[in-house]
Amino acid sequence: MFLLALLPFASTVGYSQHEGHQMAPPKPASADTTRRAAPMDHSQHQGNQMPGTTPTDTSRTRMNHSDTGHAGMNHGAMGHAGMAMDEMSHAYSRRLPMSRNGSGTAWNPDNTPMYMWMSHHGSWMVMNHGAINVRYTRQNLGRSSGQRGGSTFDAPNWVMTMAQRPIGQKGLLNLTAMISLDPLTEGGNGYPLLFQSGEAYQGQPLVDRQHPHDLFSALSIGYTQALSDDVDLTAYVGYPGEPAIGPVAFMHRISAMPNPDAALGHHWQDATHIAFGVATLGVRYKQFKLEGSNFTGREPDEHRYGFDKPRADSWAGRLNWNPTAGLALQVSRAFIKSPEELHVDEDVKRTTASIIQSSQWGDYRYITSALVWGMNQHVSDGHTDPAAHSVLAETNVQLGKPAVYGRYEFVQKSDEELQIPRLGAQEGHTNYNVHALTLGANYRVAQIAKTDLTFGAQATVYRPDAELKAYYGSTPVSAQVYLRLNPSLMKMSR
Repeated sequence: MFLLALLPFASTVGYSQHEGHQMAPPKPASADTTRRAAPMDHSQHQGNQMPGTTPTDTSRTRMNHSDTGHAGMNHGAMGHAGMAMDEMSHAYSRRLPMSRNGSGTAWNPDNTPMYMWMSHHGSWMVMNHGAINVRYTRQNLGRSSGQRGGSTFDAPNWVMTMAQRPIGQKGLLNLTAMISLDPLTEGGNGYPLLFQSGEAYQGQPLVDRQHPHDLFSALSIGYTQALSDDVDLTAYVGYPGEPAIGPVAFMHRISAMPNPDAALGHHWQDATHIAFGVATLGVRYKQFKLEGSNFTGREPDEHRYGFDKPRADSWAGRLNWNPTAGLALQVSRAFIKSPEELHVDEDVKRTTASIIQSSQWGDYRYITSALVWGMNQHVSDGHTDPAAHSVLAETNVQLGKPAVYGRYEFVQKSDEELQIPRLGAQEGHTNYNVHALTLGANYRVAQIAKTDLTFGAQATVYRPDAELKAYYGSTPVSAQVYLRLNPSLMKMSR
């Protein structure tokens, strides 16, 4: 599994000729990857169409309609004559490709496949993303009496709309809204997931359950001013929004797309993707971006339909680097004030680093992977607990209609997080090691109204420390089947 997850990082896969498609090879690592996406081609419309995700470098040349014939754009099919290439740019830069969009202001690789419904309304470009997984999951198959686990029919889900338009010659405005009906489909205490922890419900910590996401998971506005082709300045505010911590959140990583479950290291890596009050300033120089955020450290409360109090008491910084069209790297550091409502006197110092990889060689043919490390240090009354680490390695291989995927996780969780009695009369918390390996496969069974219906199944094997076996068993196993609905892939130009 390690080899499957890490192989793409050793050598980003180059494009080759496949079924009559000749794709240009990605530029070497030394090349500047800060370029706009090529224009859209809807002339062979089947589902959604998009250009190749290794975009042409047009950041230094404005499009000349009379000389280029709109650069291959088929206006008869699109019905948007005279549409400028700026309308297809990244959400926070007119000099970057749309495919680099992630969650919040985080970056994906330029080669990232895009599943979305897109439309144009005057100067506005509107992109709609989302997924719903209707499933049956059973945690800890064959568990003995008294051991932890559970089963349920549920439907984790989310929908996100991004709207953007150019302002003048160098400005770009973005509006983003994301909602989740998890409070309805999951209930107040979320869904069963062995060894998961974080947040609370009815005065009790959520343990072995993944919390539901808020109805309003993102409402943000961002403005970017291009100082030159190489330099952008971005201001972003959200209520809620996502501060500059960690990689693209798991819900928006294509490498995690087939897996309906949240990552066990969610609260070590990307749990701040819903913060009620965020202000971020960022500067991009070519393929680098440096960001700083002031935000609300407290995690969302159990009242999932409302808006929590903004506090502006926490800070974060992140450095992003996309060295090639197939890679996105980041490191970040955050001070999070009182994230847990049951431990208001406890702060968290969080550090993350990640690599996201993506390569495509045809429509619905790609490999995407992520390697993520996150570390939490809990601070209370001037005392800092030993660091707790998490590592995630995941890969998604799409081979037309079928796909295979996997995820390996290592996470250190304390006796307090898992609600395990302390050993003897010792002071401080004990961290327990948990390993989890998930393997799954799915198949796209239908495509209706630009929407994919995919049937899948997966199984997870856990290996906890010996001290946890009385609660979970020596090697607990979980499994699930699901039917996923999501927008169809924006296809590559022919």
